[in-house]
Amino acid sequence: MKADSDMPRLSPSMRHQEALANLKGEQVAARVTQENAEKDEWVIVKVIHFDRETKVIEVLDEEPGDDEEGGGQRKYKLPMSHIIPFPKRSDSTSAQDFGLGKQVLALYPGTTALYRATVAQQRKRKIDDYVLEFDDDEEEDGSLPQRLVPFHRVVGLPEGHKQ
Repeated sequence: MKADSDMPRLSPSMRHQEALANLKGEQVAARVTQENAEKDEWVIVKVIHFDRETKVIEVLDEEPGDDEEGGGQRKYKLPMSHIIPFPKRSDSTSAQDFGLGKQVLALYPGTTALYRATVAQQRKRKIDDYVLEFDDDEEEDGSLPQRLVPFHRVVGLPEGHKQ
């Protein structure tokens, strides 16, 4: 067996490419808006193909919103920077642990859209759901309702996120 120092080391971007290549058929978070858009729109999509040459990921939005023309499934070709893999439901150790007050990007319950939220309650175990308060989700009295979101539908808030 080779020593660690003899093993070829992959750069972080190469490791990221390898991870993306292995996501075919998996659901991921994807930013489906252009770089210059006023707001970022993140949705759950399924990875169809990763082109190693162009570093473009083809994804399928299986449940586009009601406002989509045509109403059918929609495909996108996105750069790697627009994709965030979700933690595996079956492997809670793959999930990041976000502390109280941490800003995250999470699936809004009952939708396929992800929005910025704040962790409102510390999880006791890795398999527990997160208790989150979503931005712009005020009740009539101005309070933010606390919503349960499965740990495998919560990811770190991307740098420069616009909402």
